[in-house]
Amino acid sequence: MAEDYYKILGVEKSASPEEIKKAYRRLAHQHHPDKGGDDKKFHKISEAYEILSDKEKRQQYDQFGSTFDNMAGGQSGFGGFSNFDFNSFWEQAQQQGGTAGFGFENLGDIFDEFFGGRRTKKQDLKRGDDIQIDMEIDLEDTLSSVKKEFNLYKNEVCGRCGGTGAEPGSKLKECQTCRGVGQVQEMKRTIFGTITHYTICPACQGEGSIPEKACNVCKGDGRIKKEETIEAVIPGGVDSGQVLKFKGKGEAGRRGGAPGDLYVRIFVRRHKVFDRKGDDLFAEIPAQFSQIALGDEIPVPVLEKGKKMFLKIPVGTEPGKVFRISGKGIPRFSGYGRGDLYVKIRVNTPKKLTRKQKELLNKLKEEGI
Repeated sequence: MAEDYYKILGVEKSASPEEIKKAYRRLAHQHHPDKGGDDKKFHKISEAYEILSDKEKRQQYDQFGSTFDNMAGGQSGFGGFSNFDFNSFWEQAQQQGGTAGFGFENLGDIFDEFFGGRRTKKQDLKRGDDIQIDMEIDLEDTLSSVKKEFNLYKNEVCGRCGGTGAEPGSKLKECQTCRGVGQVQEMKRTIFGTITHYTICPACQGEGSIPEKACNVCKGDGRIKKEETIEAVIPGGVDSGQVLKFKGKGEAGRRGGAPGDLYVRIFVRRHKVFDRKGDDLFAEIPAQFSQIALGDEIPVPVLEKGKKMFLKIPVGTEPGKVFRISGKGIPRFSGYGRGDLYVKIRVNTPKKLTRKQKELLNKLKEEGI
């Protein structure tokens, strides 16, 4: 049998929140373990106050003799239905014409609504929505942290009412539809009988209060659509598909609620010279036959603007040979070190030759080269 929390605190079921608080303070002081009181008794008093001091939990307790928290957690039998009289529900269903009209095929929905109909805390309801956008950057932008500016059209706190939704000089009043609770009851017939389902109040959108006079600018919402310039720092080493989170840069919350977050999904544009695989870069560089045969020092492309780098190729380098240049790839996103640059040698074959070049090549041919 469920605990009688009203009896534990020694108050009537119609007791006001202030009366419940006074009773709790008196009993907690009297039975506190530090003052020689009984620990179990003190625990029961605290448990009773926790339920009856919370509007939502008290309403659930008055309706069901327990709260959704207690009904859904760790009990035997049907997971919170150990004290539930299925026989009476089934008899009631039979008296009302069997299971017809109860939607037997939606049995899972009945349990979902019975346990899952608990309303989110008001603060969670006030929180602004998250925003996700895609951003393209150049491969050069991944070498180090870079600032990117862009405009977002989103909900911002109304400047006239400061986000309250009320016209300046006007106040917020208790919502008459839900009596300040932020939720309303809906009765649903199921195979087990009639079950009370809780939904967000449509009048106040779960706030529990509405403006006496709505703000002339935001019409009571507390927010207005506005374009904002966002400056985002993109860290070095970022790669395509990574999602960066910018806390508090999403939609503004309602009536003082926390703003949502901004999520930026990165796409790195293809480069005309380099291919990227992880933190490594791959490139092909042209070389003349004479250079790979005799050895030479040839220029290597780099991502850093204004910088030059040369690669010394040894005598007799084979076409297609790949050279690894350590630490010249992309900075690691973790912040430690860089990847490598892999350079593949491509031999250029001239399409047009002068008479002198042909003569020289023919001599080389005669020499078996």
